Amino acid sequence: MPYSAETRSKRRVSCPEVNWFNDQAPFSHVVFKMQLQSLSPENDIVPRKSLTITTDPFSLLSDQLLLHILSKLPYSHHTTTSLVCKRWMHLHGRLVQSVKLVDWDFLESGRLIRRFPNLTDIDLVRACVRLPNNSAIWLSHKFLSIQLDSRFLSDGFVSGDDLLPPDVIDEGLRIVAEGCPNLRKLVLIGASEKGLSSVATECLTLQELELHYCTDLSLRGISGCQNLQILKLIGSVRELYNSVISDIGLTILAQGCRRLVKLELCGCEGSYDGIKAIGQCCQMLEELTLCDHRMDGGWLSALSFCGNLKTLKLQSCKSIDASPGSDQHLGSCPTLETLHLQWCQMRDKQSTRALFLVCEAVREIVLQDCWGLEDETFGSATICRRLKSLSLEGCSLLTVEGLDSVVHSWKELQRLRVVSCNNIKDSEVTPALATLFSVLKELKWRPDSRSLLSSSLGETGMGKKGGKFFKRA
Repeated sequence: MPYSAETRSKRRVSCPEVNWFNDQAPFSHVVFKMQLQSLSPENDIVPRKSLTITTDPFSLLSDQLLLHILSKLPYSHHTTTSLVCKRWMHLHGRLVQSVKLVDWDFLESGRLIRRFPNLTDIDLVRACVRLPNNSAIWLSHKFLSIQLDSRFLSDGFVSGDDLLPPDVIDEGLRIVAEGCPNLRKLVLIGASEKGLSSVATECLTLQELELHYCTDLSLRGISGCQNLQILKLIGSVRELYNSVISDIGLTILAQGCRRLVKLELCGCEGSYDGIKAIGQCCQMLEELTLCDHRMDGGWLSALSFCGNLKTLKLQSCKSIDASPGSDQHLGSCPTLETLHLQWCQMRDKQSTRALFLVCEAVREIVLQDCWGLEDETFGSATICRRLKSLSLEGCSLLTVEGLDSVVHSWKELQRLRVVSCNNIKDSEVTPALATLFSVLKELKWRPDSRSLLSSSLGETGMGKKGGKFFKRA
């Protein structure tokens, strides 16, 4: 029976008819506009053109405003938001300032500079190493992380043949120098004098530089880095790669980079002459780090030329100084504030005493996992009479007797930290040492985890024969 006009007006719209509009993707925005028109109280007087609503409200925002909004998002959301559209991807590229390059072709093609025009921090080490990317063997070091094959060379896993040719690296550095004039930090491997010269000429704001596998002559390229303040030279890394940086390179470095504030030498050779040149030329140097050094005997006495040195760090050194010489020729660093030794051999009593003598003005000493530090060797630290802070960690040969004989000579001591020194026992602490603990401003005393555990369980009776035990209820 056919429906009347009144019946058809009261008939509700069925679901298939509504779904027809929803399935038509090109008409979805039309339905939205029609609903707005029907709900508008001024439907008859508002012009038709003013009712047109764009489907992308962000298109009304300027690039500068949208860039400010995107910059407020958490860093973990940047990759997701860059996939919204081409415009957002371009704006996301302007937000990125630090990259670690993996594919060298991405740099040579110019896409790196176009994609990220505001880079200030670039790491090119992984892209310069030509090792298999499909290998399941990963080598992770504190300096770099790379994939390896099963071969091993006599001089390490990485040789000169495993790096890109020098002319290829130089061309890549030219592209970086011309495309990133505001570069502040650069990490390289196997760079030559020509490539470093292009960076020094174009990137006048470069402040931090890290060089792997470099030679003495290549350091002439950074002489034009007038604003360079932080430099890290990695000559040789055990079982990884080998290169030579000697007194020649250190002298070239000292004459070219006179505004250095922080210098780190890893696996570098040298002697008294190289350290002296650095001290005389780099008068603004405040922090010096030597990691696994191969310095000749007598280099310690050259530290007295570093007139503004405040922090001295020794890491993974097999010896401090093989032949420090007589005490009257050692000199001292009057401005030194912190002496930090980590993973160093301190079995040589003469070199350890020479180190403390050069650092007699130090205010803070940190000894972490140093091997061979016995009571007699540690006793030479009494030379540092102005000490205010001492931190001992992992010094397993040191005893309470050795600690007691030294700390009482430091009249200005305010902070003491003793951690994981298993030969220091709570039961051997003298009354005089306990009295000293009570007047310190800061004390962290955890020499032996076993003694700490027994003291915490003393009141419960646990740990003693015939004591209390837990029973199942």
